[in-house]
Amino acid sequence: MAAEGSASILVKLYEMIESRKGADPDKSYVARQFARGRARIARKVGEEAVETVVAALSEGKAELVEESADLLFHLMILWAASDVRPEQVYAALAAREGTSGLDAKKRKDGGNKDGGGK
Repeated sequence: MAAEGSASILVKLYEMIESRKGADPDKSYVARQFARGRARIARKVGEEAVETVVAALSEGKAELVEESADLLFHLMILWAASDVRPEQVYAALAAREGTSGLDAKKRKDGGNKDGGGK
């Protein structure tokens, strides 16, 4: 599958997630996540991030792929719960294009050498 075609699955996924707002939590996993609230969704994203790291360090490629998919899915639920559109995230990524990651980190951290600006 071409990269552009692959990216369209993210658009479709986000649209599906948005469509579940206000749906019956007994009939939709996504609606259940919305009903539990943003803090609970954020914790779920954290759990999925940890599972992704564990898969990367101690499991196989297939597990890393599956955990990465779970992480993206739950991150998109968090975006929707926070009124963040994927286009906003894509624009933030595009704004970084051509910028050194080290320079971007310095700006974000306020110039702290240890990277602990936040």
